[in-house]
Amino acid sequence: MPDRGEGAAEPSRRAGRPSRRVIALLIVLGVLAVLMIGFVMFAGVWTDWLWYRSVRYSSVFSTMAWTKAGLFAVFGLLMAGSVGSTIYLAHRLRPPLSAMSSEQQNLDRYRMGLAPYKTWVLLGISAVVGLIAGGAAATQWRLWLLMSNATPFHTKDPQFHKDVSFYTFDLPFYRFLLNFGFAAVIISLVAAAVVHYLYGGLRITSPGARATSAATGHLSVLLGLFVSLKAVAYWLDRYSLAVRSSGFRTTDNWTGLRYVDANAYLPAKTILFFIAVICALLFFATLWRRTWSLPTIGFGLMVLSAILIGGLYPAIVQKFQVLPNEAAKEAPYVQKNIDATRAAYGLTKTEVTAYPGKPGAKSAARAAGSPAATAGATTLRADADSAASLRVLDPNVVSPTFQQLQQSSDYYQFPSTLDVDRYPGDGKEQDTVVGLRELNVNGIPKSNWINDHFKYTHGYGVVAAKGTEVTGGGSPDFIEQGLPAAGGLGGKDGYEQRIYFGEQTKQYSIVGGPTPELDYADKGHETTTSYAGKGGVGLGNPLTRAAYAVSFGEPKILYSGAIGKDSKILYNRTPKERVEAVAPWLTIDGDPYPALVGKHVVWVVDAYTTSNSYPYASRTTLGDTTADSLTDSQRSVIAQQNQVNYIRNSVKATVDAYDGTVALYQWDTQDPVLKTWMKAFPDTVKPKADIPADLLAHLRYPQDLFKVQREMLTTYHVTKAADFSSGSQVWAVPDDPAVKSGKAVPPYYMSLRMPGQSAKSFSLTTTFTPSGRDNLSAFMAVDADAAGDDYGTIRVLQLPTSPTVDGPKLVQAKINSNSQSAPKINDLKRSGSDSTVEYGNLLTVPLDGGLLYVEPVYVRTTGIDYPLLSSVAVLYGGDITYEPTLSQALDDLLGPAAGGTSGTKPPAASTPAGIPKAPPGGGTSSATGDPALQQALSDAQKAYDDGQAAMKKNDWDAYGDAQQRLGDALKRAEAAGKAGTAAGGSGKPKSGSGTQGSTPGGSQTPAKKG
Repeated sequence: MPDRGEGAAEPSRRAGRPSRRVIALLIVLGVLAVLMIGFVMFAGVWTDWLWYRSVRYSSVFSTMAWTKAGLFAVFGLLMAGSVGSTIYLAHRLRPPLSAMSSEQQNLDRYRMGLAPYKTWVLLGISAVVGLIAGGAAATQWRLWLLMSNATPFHTKDPQFHKDVSFYTFDLPFYRFLLNFGFAAVIISLVAAAVVHYLYGGLRITSPGARATSAATGHLSVLLGLFVSLKAVAYWLDRYSLAVRSSGFRTTDNWTGLRYVDANAYLPAKTILFFIAVICALLFFATLWRRTWSLPTIGFGLMVLSAILIGGLYPAIVQKFQVLPNEAAKEAPYVQKNIDATRAAYGLTKTEVTAYPGKPGAKSAARAAGSPAATAGATTLRADADSAASLRVLDPNVVSPTFQQLQQSSDYYQFPSTLDVDRYPGDGKEQDTVVGLRELNVNGIPKSNWINDHFKYTHGYGVVAAKGTEVTGGGSPDFIEQGLPAAGGLGGKDGYEQRIYFGEQTKQYSIVGGPTPELDYADKGHETTTSYAGKGGVGLGNPLTRAAYAVSFGEPKILYSGAIGKDSKILYNRTPKERVEAVAPWLTIDGDPYPALVGKHVVWVVDAYTTSNSYPYASRTTLGDTTADSLTDSQRSVIAQQNQVNYIRNSVKATVDAYDGTVALYQWDTQDPVLKTWMKAFPDTVKPKADIPADLLAHLRYPQDLFKVQREMLTTYHVTKAADFSSGSQVWAVPDDPAVKSGKAVPPYYMSLRMPGQSAKSFSLTTTFTPSGRDNLSAFMAVDADAAGDDYGTIRVLQLPTSPTVDGPKLVQAKINSNSQSAPKINDLKRSGSDSTVEYGNLLTVPLDGGLLYVEPVYVRTTGIDYPLLSSVAVLYGGDITYEPTLSQALDDLLGPAAGGTSGTKPPAASTPAGIPKAPPGGGTSSATGDPALQQALSDAQKAYDDGQAAMKKNDWDAYGDAQQRLGDALKRAEAAGKAGTAAGGSGKPKSGSGTQGSTPGGSQTPAKKG
């Protein structure tokens, strides 16, 4: 009979095991988990493929996918094969019998426990290291594509006389291969040592030899491979000296060989290369000699040589040869760095000319009081008009004004910083401030999934205003406004106004289905549409819907009845992320801007090719260099490489604001980096000749490239090594004087005529100050009109060191403290308890040997929480004026324009610009003796007051009516003033072109509040 204890134990053991049902359930759950994980991975890849196909760049997706897969497979197999074969070989070379020692007896337990699973352990270890190595290699797809499609620069470095392409395309990939080789050898060496120790080939405490001859031979070969790779590293280190950064006097990122590199480090690396080769041969010889003595001696010699030759010798050369006469020793190498840096950043054709910075002969004639003074003043005033189109509408300040007057509804918004472009107006091209009315998801009423993603899907319309003029009330003089937008920009046939893709549009939308999409609402009536563009991914396929439901984490996409067979999903909707996705090898400028091209609104995106391996060219950090007082997360550069020493604006890209179509156009036809990427991704970049003429008219020099170039010019404006080494001519980009953030002043777009030019050209400008001081060192401008013959020409006006010329900070201080302007500013601040004063862009313009500074001043008054232009401050030659209009300020400072009179100064900020205040009691004065003029001025004052009251009440119909009456009154006042002047009178109010008091006209009525 069975023992009762055993019989009782058996059911207990069976009860402890999981039942078949539980096992089956666990298997099912495991399978489901694997399927879910697999579907999540599939959904990510599938939706990516669908998106690339929807924008017609599927070749980009396939090229990247196949390249990553190939690198993953090749290097994963190489790593798995090398480590696996090493482990297998170490196991085969194990001794037949282990020594009978306590050490080996302890290891016997591990050997016996491992024996049944040796094959699985081998495969597992190989698979893990292979997956890790393959994954790491796949991330280097850019290096492989650059190396395999390399295009020569046809420029050789001055030290080794190799083409620059070797450093930018080949050397980085060789470095990757070398690092991979080191990783494979080190892992194999560790794995071999562990296996040999486990199976008795290596012994620590056992008596007798510490290693068997087989283990000695195996490990010596691996060590020989390691030292061989070190020899290759020494050889590549020679070339890496040309792209190595180090600090040197005026810059922390000085790149290239210096005297000690060429005369100490370079020969040291060559000597160490040969020593490493000899040492590797000694390790390989151990296969025959079976002794570690020679390799150990060789390895010790290599380490000692690395310390003495590679470290101590260069230090001795630096101390005893270089430092006693550093300037002379380093001069040839500094010159190489200067030449390479200027070439790498496109600065070789920079025109630097001396500029006095003090007013010249015309200004002297104006101030002399001689008979020529009047003629000199007239000429100087005319020169001021022809020197620049001075913007009084600052795109960095007036966004809240656009928002208030043109937003229409809370579900629309404008960007915090608007853009400057050129559009025809008044029979000529003029600088224009432009913004798109984009969707604001935070302003959607009754926010829910349907409203957020189906009904409120897009913005609507372009809003544009003259850059050099404002209305009589200080608000923008709109040339395109309202809902739907109306004006002169779209021509008689109009344009597609719906904005489905924009800087603010970051959420996904599902369009084209049964749910109507809101265009805009007017007086309780909703105008709707249904998306008909070719962009977006169709959701008619249930599998596609399921994939997007998983990818977006929104199960409603799978089953919602609001999605029809024609529905499409729109995502990746900002211009920068769309361009970055279709061209992941480009660096994207931080400031895309909208342009009206034909019947479409498109976003223009500047894109750069970069490298950080241009020999001898000093590096810069894009994120830091391109940051200024306006930079935020939305306006920051998207950099593939943050540290660069070569940059070109090689691509101009566009994104259609309606259907999201992305087009890439070759811009720099000589750029070898772009040519290399065009080989890697054929048919993705269109030739420059395909750029439409109406698009070319809106292309401009990009801000981020300009910021990089100006930062490099702070040091590399000098072209001689002696001047560079002295460090006495280092400049700095000044801080923005209008804000207290301590950040750099942004560059400004404006139409400008530089000295020596015959006409104004759309330009991008900035100023420089000496390092650590506030006076002005230089003024810089680049021709920014892409259609012009001089596009990209950089002109620098270098100012004298003595006498000094005031920089932006000092000019701003003088404007603030001026005896004329300070009381007016205080009056403006006291005009309401909540009134604030905001300074606009401080524009700098070369004029008659001096510099003309112009700064608009805005006021937010009580009850009107948006800035309106109040006055314009102008400084020239040490004189300052502060007037309600730009024209009046220039007249007052420089004298009246030809055929005109000196500016009549409106006495109070509360009076609309351009309207002289009537005397108390309604009587007349010498300035307003004509009854017709008096009545016109009285009507203008009343219209202005009515308009201000209407704005406080948000009554835009009344405001528009008041603006119309104000314009009519100003016209009557101007006519009466002309009649009075002809009859010998003296009173003429200022208004007209180029002034704040320009007639608003009926087209200036703001859009109604929706």
